Parts: sequence; structure tokens; C-alpha cells
Amino acid sequence: MHQDRLDRVRAAMGSAGIDVCLLSVGPDLPWLIGYEAMPLERLTMLVVPVDREPTLVVPQLEVPRVVHHPEVFALRGWGETADPIDIVADLVGSARRAAIGNRTWAQFLVALQRRLPDVGFSEASAVIGPLRAVKDPAELSVLRAAGAAVDRIAAELQSGGIPLIGRTEAEVSAELGRRILAEGHHRVNFAIVAAGENAASPHHEPGGRVIRAGEVVLCDFGGTMHAEGGAGYCSDITRCVVTGEPTPEMRGVYDVLFDAQRAAVAAGSVGTTCEAVDAAARRPITEAGYGEFFMHRTGHGIGVEEHEDPYIVLGNTHRLEVGNVYSVEPGIYLPGRFGFRLEDIVATTASGPESLNHADHTLVAVDA
Repeated sequence: MHQDRLDRVRAAMGSAGIDVCLLSVGPDLPWLIGYEAMPLERLTMLVVPVDREPTLVVPQLEVPRVVHHPEVFALRGWGETADPIDIVADLVGSARRAAIGNRTWAQFLVALQRRLPDVGFSEASAVIGPLRAVKDPAELSVLRAAGAAVDRIAAELQSGGIPLIGRTEAEVSAELGRRILAEGHHRVNFAIVAAGENAASPHHEPGGRVIRAGEVVLCDFGGTMHAEGGAGYCSDITRCVVTGEPTPEMRGVYDVLFDAQRAAVAAGSVGTTCEAVDAAARRPITEAGYGEFFMHRTGHGIGVEEHEDPYIVLGNTHRLEVGNVYSVEPGIYLPGRFGFRLEDIVATTASGPESLNHADHTLVAVDA
């Protein structure tokens, strides 16, 4: 697996005229060799020349964490008195065009630019992003498992198995986090719980607001599930419930959202542009008079990162291909009152779009 991915990266580098890739913290490193670098002031960097063996430069005290595959990459630990920038520069050698990981800390990029003044730097996402965006069968299997895990949590929420009334948003968020871990994820990425007027804020931070009867509770949550080879894959789901009987207005708004989300999921066939999927979600919402209250893109790719290519947004003319996996999550947010979002992860397959989430999509009333 790792060698195959390195071969594909080298082929993409050759096509783009890139001499060397430099990958530090962020998702590219675990995807490529199965090692996730700690975000430290000590530099970790995988140096991938287009025509030579890669070398992982890592602080000596971090070496025990590395699962080394000597047939895939060399391992070079550096001690506290060594200069890792010099080590990386020596490995770069005569290269003149370098692609550097997008999450690399600025201090390391600036130091490398000083040390390598004749090297032109560009973003590694242009090389690796399109490769990571196409999931292989093993990756899809983990994404399906992660989706099924959060489906089970969403079902508990919708059945009243997660008490809401009288608890704070933060308390419910913490419970969602515990359940994410109990369902086989190794990390909680987020657990948004937004009640009442707070549900009109798409990225609300759960706090001390107490959940009351008769209001919308929006729950958007997900984590990262380990996979063979070291990289983890993410889940992401949003479901809304009402603590009591929904008002006619709530039901009417949610019906519009339900239709929009269903239309966008159905639109995601091979060859369809990302912006066309976004338009499919936006059209019913706009026609119903709520266009101004849907202020974010329809979705984002998902894999080893919570947000990655392809992005489902106006202006993205990328045509979906088999293996693309992305969220479909339109929302309608009425400031000061309530909001709704409905989200599934969708995989592009040769036979059509496959939703990886199957929890009830209707607006559920709970009494707890």
C-alpha cells in the first residue's frame, strides 16, 4: 500500500515538474507512510525526491513512535544539538522545485527558504490532493465503518436515548464525544450541539446554554477511526431533533431542507461537477425563499482529513469520479430563532451516489 502510494506521488510529481516533496505535520504523512507527526517545535519531515528513496527526518526522541518500513523509506533521527533544516537541505540536494505540505509550520518553511534560496516552493496539495481525493476500496471500507458508527449514535439521539432537556449543550457534546470513542473511533474531531437560537449559528461552540422543551437541537459530530497502515479516516454527520412537538413553521422549513439534501445526494453521479451538486441543494432552498439563510457551501471531501478535496461549492468545476467521498450538508439558519442542517457522507460509485449514513432523515420529536 505505502509503496503504491509513493509511486503514484512520484508519477504526479514528474507530471507537475516537481523535484522533491517535503511533508511535515498534517494528513499527507500518515496517508503516505502511516506515520502521524506530533505538532512540535522539533521538525519532522518526509523528504520525497522524484527519483530517489524517501527519507523520514524525525527527532530522535520520536523515533520509537515510527513504524519503519525500510523497503519504503529511510529513517534518520536527529539529536537535540543537530540542525534538522540542514539535514533536510542536504537531502533536497540539487532540486530546484519543491512541493511542501500545506500544514507545514511557517517557521520551517521560512528557514528552508533561507537555506535553499534557489529552490522554488509550491503547495504539495496540488500534487497529493487529487490522489487522496480518490479513495480505494480499503479506504471506502473504513469510511463506511466510521459512518455506521456515527449512525448508531444519531439513532440513539433520535430515539431519546441521549437526554437533552435540562442539560447544557456542553454536557450533551461531551456525551457525544464519549460515544464516538466507544463506537470505535480513536479521536473526537468535533461534537457541535446547538439549541434554539444557537442552532442558527453553523459553527456554534457548545456552552452553558441549557436545553429547554419545545426547541430545535442541532447535533453535528464526527471523529477519526484507525485503519490498517496508520492513517485514520473521518466520520461526519448532522441530525436535528425537536424537544417536543415541532411548530408548523419548523416542519415547513425542515421539509424544504429535506428535499434539498435529497436532491443534492441524488445529483452526485460520475461526471457531475461539484458546483452542480451544490446547485442541486441550493435550488429548492432558494425557490422556497430561504436562499439568503443558506450561507455556506454544500459540502467538503472527507478522508484522512475532516475537510479535504473535493469541495462541493459554486465555482468548483471538478467532475466527480469513482472514489470521491464528500459531505452533503445544506442548512437553513434563521437568526435569533432556530436553524437546521442535514448531513450525510456520500461516495461516488460507478452505479451512482452511495450514502454512507442511514440514520433517519426526518425531523424527529423527542421528549427527553
